Amino acid sequence: MNVGIVGLGLIGGSMAKSIKARTAHTVWGTDLDQETMTLARMSGAIDGPLTEKNLPDCDLILVAICPGAAIQWVKDHAGNIAPSAILVDLCGVKRVVVKALTPIAAERGFAYIGGHPMAGRERGGFTASSEDLYLGASMILTPDKRTDMQLLETLKAFFLDIGFAGLTFSDPEEHDRIIAFTSQLAHITSSAYVKSPEAQRRRGFSAGSFQDMTRVARLDENMWTELFLDDADYLIRELDILIDNLTAYSAALKSGDAEQVRALLREGRERKATAGGN
Repeated sequence: MNVGIVGLGLIGGSMAKSIKARTAHTVWGTDLDQETMTLARMSGAIDGPLTEKNLPDCDLILVAICPGAAIQWVKDHAGNIAPSAILVDLCGVKRVVVKALTPIAAERGFAYIGGHPMAGRERGGFTASSEDLYLGASMILTPDKRTDMQLLETLKAFFLDIGFAGLTFSDPEEHDRIIAFTSQLAHITSSAYVKSPEAQRRRGFSAGSFQDMTRVARLDENMWTELFLDDADYLIRELDILIDNLTAYSAALKSGDAEQVRALLREGRERKATAGGN
């Protein structure tokens, strides 16, 4: 199979490395950064550049760039995508991307499905990418009424082959609602937490909890600003809930109400037990 990858940063670069490490597929890649292109070719992550000439030969196209850029790339190149091809965007939000790309795919005749790999690191770029990034991860797909079972079987086999543990199916609305809590809110919280003056004076006083809280504060502000604004309605709702909860802790501490502090902590512990996870 010929696989084209648009964007060779952390997500696209890891896709390329995973494909080359675990399958016999041919990988064509493109990135605006020429140093990234050189590194990808020299490391064997891609077989060569994705061009207007070989784009029509791609059986699967993975678009791993920011939402606005992804939409524009597909608009600019849709005429060169084969009707037999499958296009999957790997953007971190789904509503805005799926809404824009679905009619283009329908008009041009190629298959399209929204995707979002549930894996990442605090550092981005090709140099942070890894052939092991997706091991054991979940791949979210957003099929619609045009999606046939054979397409899903093809994608399931492909993603399992490169290390994913399984597929999770959602619709764009549900995806964006849940991801606002599980991912975006965590990044905002980390960014706000690390702004305390004590973060600069904590040497010798920090352990695992500090590392856990601050890890994702080392983010790409350009990418995350776009993701936050594309999902602002759901993210604002989650942020307001968090602020209300924090206010309850603050009020209990200010009043010296030990029973209320204990009750709030117990409720959090019980919610965590119910939610499960790491």
